[in-house]
Amino acid sequence: MAKTGMYVGLDIGTTSVKVVVAEFIEGQMNIIGVGNAKSDGLNRGIIVDIDKTVSSIQRAVRQAEEKAGIQIRSVNVGLPANLLEVENCQGMIAVNSESKEITDEDVQNVASAALVRSTPPERQIVAILPQEFTVDGFEGIKDPRGMIGVRLEMFGVVFTGPKTIIHNTKKCVEKAGLTVNELVISPLALTETVLSDGEKDFGTIVIDMGGGQTTTSVMHDKQLKFTHVNQEGGEFVTKDISIVLNTSFNNAEALKINYGDAFPERTSVSEEFPVDVIGKSEPIKVDERYLSEVIEARVEQIFKKSKEVLDEIDALELPGGVILTGGGASLPGVVDLAQDIFDVNVKLYVPNHMGLRNPVFTNVISIVEYSAQLNDIYHIAKGAIPGSKAKAPQAAAIQQEVQYETYTEHSQEEYDDLKENESGEKVTGKIKDFFSNIFD
Repeated sequence: MAKTGMYVGLDIGTTSVKVVVAEFIEGQMNIIGVGNAKSDGLNRGIIVDIDKTVSSIQRAVRQAEEKAGIQIRSVNVGLPANLLEVENCQGMIAVNSESKEITDEDVQNVASAALVRSTPPERQIVAILPQEFTVDGFEGIKDPRGMIGVRLEMFGVVFTGPKTIIHNTKKCVEKAGLTVNELVISPLALTETVLSDGEKDFGTIVIDMGGGQTTTSVMHDKQLKFTHVNQEGGEFVTKDISIVLNTSFNNAEALKINYGDAFPERTSVSEEFPVDVIGKSEPIKVDERYLSEVIEARVEQIFKKSKEVLDEIDALELPGGVILTGGGASLPGVVDLAQDIFDVNVKLYVPNHMGLRNPVFTNVISIVEYSAQLNDIYHIAKGAIPGSKAKAPQAAAIQQEVQYETYTEHSQEEYDDLKENESGEKVTGKIKDFFSNIFD
């Protein structure tokens, strides 16, 4: 269950930067503020201009602050799946204390033992997720603290990513005047929050169609097993329309939104609309079917690239089918086209929150929900990551709270103390060898 308190999610996307402020009360999430600003400084999901990205973040944050009536100090920021690697990890230690009662220190020590590995200099450990513990041979333990034992083992999953992407993301957030509370792996948060328990267990594919890239993720046996990033997204559909119809990018985007459909069979050649063409004084008439065929060509290419990598690991045999989300998935006809290409059950995920019932907000909402559900064991194990510090369970919720604009001198001092204690610190389609048997 999510902790009670305030949580802020930040999604730095290619086309827009989104901020959501949510209040959790007894596990129920209430969204009290939203910011959505046009994104500058990113290309295909990667930060290419830090200053422009900082300005975009600040604009989105200001919007959210105005709507929520608060001042945002720290955020949980999403990290894209570019070059993300997932590996199983295992560690074992002897319990330290004379009483042999397992403590927070023992949990952190066994997590450190699980992270004893050779990490390439260009990569960095992003997160470690403990799956279960074994105490003196007794398996399936989720939280061993307070138990008596001599030998403690931990089995988990470790995520690593490129240092460049991690550094640039943190740098932009910090230059925007914010503190990074949690660096959340976007596809992990997405699969954890949009899928039901059955879909996580038996296996489901989630395809996030963003503006600059499309991320395909596979959740099976309640673990994120695989991610693949295709450097094509909704912006590429708009560019195709612009090039084919010889119109401006803004006009092409408007045509896509107002008349676009990814499934030509649903359109008509008799329905026409005017298009302002560069070099001509008068608009020309274009029919719906022609526009739909332009859109279909790009979306079909995106889906076929995802299908190729999914076929290599037999993921399409999983019973959960495919779930589409992201801004690109909101285009009419996308689900029908995906159904034809993947030949499995396909459905569209739409957030069920007032004012945010659009797939474009799925990522940022999932970041907030995922951050709120992180338990004490996660925070303790996180302290084993080089450069990180374990947060006290009671402080974790406090540090994720948003500070109100009006506060006493005493509360400001408390916030400063907390802030001082916070931890400082070619896209691939290649499938890693360890994925070959993940569905056994």
